Amino acid sequence: MALNVVILAAGQGKRMHSALPKVLHPLAGRPLLAHVIATARELKPARICVVYGYGGEQVPDAVRGEGLVFVEQQPQLGTGHALKQALPHLDLRAGTLVLYGDVPLITAATLAALMAGQATRLKILTAELAEPRGYGRIVRNAKGAITAIVEEKDATPPQRRIREISTGIMLLPGKRLAGWLAKLSNRNAQREYYLTDVVALALKDRVTVESCAPRHDWEIIGVNSKQQLAELERTCQANTATRLLQAGVTLADPARIDVRGELRCGRDVSIDVNCVFEGVVEIGEGARIGANCVLRNTVIGAATRIEPFSMIDDAVIGERCRVGPYARIRPGTRLAQEVHIGNFVEVKASSVGAGSKANHLAYVGDSSVGRNVNIGAGTITCNYDGVNKHRTVIEDDVQIGSDVQLVAPVTVGAGATIGAGTTVWKDTPQGGLVVNPKAQQHRPDWKRPVKKNNPCAG
Repeated sequence: MALNVVILAAGQGKRMHSALPKVLHPLAGRPLLAHVIATARELKPARICVVYGYGGEQVPDAVRGEGLVFVEQQPQLGTGHALKQALPHLDLRAGTLVLYGDVPLITAATLAALMAGQATRLKILTAELAEPRGYGRIVRNAKGAITAIVEEKDATPPQRRIREISTGIMLLPGKRLAGWLAKLSNRNAQREYYLTDVVALALKDRVTVESCAPRHDWEIIGVNSKQQLAELERTCQANTATRLLQAGVTLADPARIDVRGELRCGRDVSIDVNCVFEGVVEIGEGARIGANCVLRNTVIGAATRIEPFSMIDDAVIGERCRVGPYARIRPGTRLAQEVHIGNFVEVKASSVGAGSKANHLAYVGDSSVGRNVNIGAGTITCNYDGVNKHRTVIEDDVQIGSDVQLVAPVTVGAGATIGAGTTVWKDTPQGGLVVNPKAQQHRPDWKRPVKKNNPCAG
């Protein structure tokens, strides 16, 4: 069916105690509003209109995308008033689905069920809650038909005991929408134009009002405070963990994983506790991620092991590699297969060839490292002259001893061996040994300094 989607996202969220508009607070690494937009796109609507208000251009600037229409609501006079601002941008021959920017976990499956049936009816997403406080109540007659939605501040004591609530999400027939919105009144406790009042207008026009329930209670939970946001974060992460487990991923503890973006895993992937995945992360078949790792916008090859406490950012790690523990792989790094990057090694904007190793306490930056290279402990590439970055090239089969400084720009020829403690500032030929001339001296008459008494001490 043809469809308009309007997402109401104008509220301030005073209980968040933040200058950031409520709908821009992050859930699983994305703004609340971005989750709703992504779900709306799954429905393939003709248009998506976002009504914003508090925070001004912060909201559209944060979530701009193809096919989105933004409408500002100033002042904010209620949900009915907000929807009215979107009217000029809607195709009133189609139905209009109203969603909320602070209800991020609503699913496309539930919305598809809501939209099923005749497009001439008013359909409301309702739910039974053990604690309905804060929600508008669904009032039904003796035959079970909906007769009204009463907001809590306007409800009588008996009405407040009703457990069936309105989520606010509804599907409205396009041909009736403009007329109903024009008739809304603000004669209520909050002096606002309630969208829920269209129920009474629909019944007056003999339009059938139907309800539909969500598949899961967590789909309708809104965010009004930092506590609610934290609780919803855990719900969202639990849902993600369940999907990973169902796909065959081994999680040491499903309660201790955070996916703040998209995590794609092959078969037989194992993830230990307290790992964080940000952006888009792909993990190949049989790979293992150790405890307390952070991976961001990264590809991990099949059968690779990422040892505990490693951080990998915007990198591609090849197959059968071993990285960490305590390794840092920075943006622009590409490791070929069977590369070993060990503890307290940092690699940045570099390519490392197959079979190469840097097992301890090294820095490799802005470098091209060939195949079967061994980089000794304490080795660094001196790639920055205070103004510009320069590149280091280490060709195949190079052996680099401990505590070596490679002063870029410099090339180390294939098969060369660099002696421990050498500073390399000129290109080296292939093969052979490169060392700095040094003479070890012994001075038998030398005496160690003795600590002097400090008369000022005490």
